[in-house]
Amino acid sequence: MHIACLGEAMVELSGQPLCRRFGGDTLNTALYMARLLAGRDDRVHYLSALGDDRLSDELLHHWRDEGLETGRIARLPGRQPGLYLVEVDARGERSFLYWRDTSAARQHFAGDIDWERWLDRTHTDALYLSGISLALFPAPRREALLRALSGFTASGGRLWFDNNFRPALWSAHEARRVHERVLALADIALLTLDDQCQLYDDEQAAEEAAALGLALGCGEVVVKCGAQPCLIANARQWLEVPAQPVAQVVDSCAAGDAFAAAYLASRSRGLAVQTAAEHGHRLAAAVIGHPGAIMPRHAMPDIPLPP
Repeated sequence: MHIACLGEAMVELSGQPLCRRFGGDTLNTALYMARLLAGRDDRVHYLSALGDDRLSDELLHHWRDEGLETGRIARLPGRQPGLYLVEVDARGERSFLYWRDTSAARQHFAGDIDWERWLDRTHTDALYLSGISLALFPAPRREALLRALSGFTASGGRLWFDNNFRPALWSAHEARRVHERVLALADIALLTLDDQCQLYDDEQAAEEAAALGLALGCGEVVVKCGAQPCLIANARQWLEVPAQPVAQVVDSCAAGDAFAAAYLASRSRGLAVQTAAEHGHRLAAAVIGHPGAIMPRHAMPDIPLPP
């Protein structure tokens, strides 16, 4: 199976003293999926853009070493990747400062992307993207993306969506409209409940968020509720799956991205939704026990997937 993940990856500065790493919501998910699916016929591709600088070269080297397919990453002369700084409080909760407005990915997303190549059905069975991915496109280019997504799903491609709403990137009103159009096309949606509440400016219950996703046309909705059980809903069943207890949260960065990686990798291998959610919770619990978005490979928990 060919899985493509669309978005922007950036250089990450975090820790005391500051350490340089890399991250980005869809990149984190792509990398963890590549680790989980290693040794199988599956291929995980990243769809993005980088510059022609030394940092971009380093990022590509790291990603290829992790098993990511990078053939659909554009290289823009004179541009550089974006940068973000993570600050983590005593409870492991994080806050971000971004420098991404002139990044290679932003420039590329503002131009005329060859969607036929990026979403080539012979090398793309499933596409994963997030609310952050959508927010990075200027409105006219976002319309082109939405048209491409409609054609992709009409031709049998699977669409996986994570809501990841960031108010600093666009308004809730605009984001709601676009999210709902994507949910109408999606096979699987992963909705963080806190983000849904911000999007709709009310205190939605998990059941309301799931019902909305299904009503819009999404086939399977997972509502992530932090340390509380997640809710999974589809046409056949609704069930809750408890989160895995964590002794200490070192850094909550990428918890949702890791959950998405294990859930989607599990579902792509035919596992039941409950098992997929258990795998998602297990990987998320391991990730938040380490600093930064990407934990060391040797720290990966055992998550058995069918061959």
